[in-house]
Amino acid sequence: MRTEQPKMIYLKDYQAPDYLIDETHLTFELFEDHTLVHAQLVMRRNPAAGAGLPPLVLDGQLLELLSVQLDDRLLSSNDYQIDDSHLTLHPGSERFSIDTSVKIHPETNTALEGLYKSGAMFCTQCEAEGFRKITYYLDRPDVMSKFTTTVIAEQHRYPVLLSNGNPVGNGPQDDGRHWATWEDPFMKPAYLFALVAGDLWCVEDSFATMSGRDVALRIYVEPENIDKCQHAMNSLKKSMRWDEEVYGREYDLDIFMIVAVNDFNMGAMENKGLNIFNSSGSRPSSPTNTSTTGRATA
Repeated sequence: MRTEQPKMIYLKDYQAPDYLIDETHLTFELFEDHTLVHAQLVMRRNPAAGAGLPPLVLDGQLLELLSVQLDDRLLSSNDYQIDDSHLTLHPGSERFSIDTSVKIHPETNTALEGLYKSGAMFCTQCEAEGFRKITYYLDRPDVMSKFTTTVIAEQHRYPVLLSNGNPVGNGPQDDGRHWATWEDPFMKPAYLFALVAGDLWCVEDSFATMSGRDVALRIYVEPENIDKCQHAMNSLKKSMRWDEEVYGREYDLDIFMIVAVNDFNMGAMENKGLNIFNSSGSRPSSPTNTSTTGRATA
């Protein structure tokens, strides 16, 4: 399947998006030979983009569309248009929801964009336009949404299931798999979305914000990198304090996480609440003195 070649985009050509996404609800079913992604987008017409109901053009690459639903109506292939890079729908009202299910293949994703396998771990890299390789979406930085993400995977292989936001639930399934749900109540663009699933070790600490809130801090690594965590933890706490003292910016979630990945196509990525680093950029340190160190189980 051919993908559209990148083209130069100029500021003078900017146009506001025709539609906005207020809520994004994602469910990932991770398997060894494929992944199913179910997405519900709660959408509305952008009042800044003019009148009428133009076609809704969602970005998507290397996706196998399994189903698409507009509000309560399951669409047939006659109700939408699809090509290598877009899914075009025709809303009938200013407010609506879109439900899609797609199949993707992280295990063969050697571009390391979107969702891919890093060794025995699932990982994402969505900047600048990688989210469109996960699901159909308005994959542009001026479209911001609240995200709720549920990750389902085999519990033995992937005991740690992470995404952006605060953890709101987790539990086992009867088939040896388990699930975890994360909720980010603050708007963000799709390029800051993150997901990690794997068998990881964890170093934990906490940070007291300027208003007195306790924020849990966790650094997840593969076992061979556990000695690199202390310097990273110290740097994280200093950075959070610096943001408060210099800019008056207090961290807004209940948990801040870092994952060090051996195979990552950037040095680091500032995903909201779940930073991902290439482990080669981590600095070895003396034995950790943070509150908890060991194999992560949640």
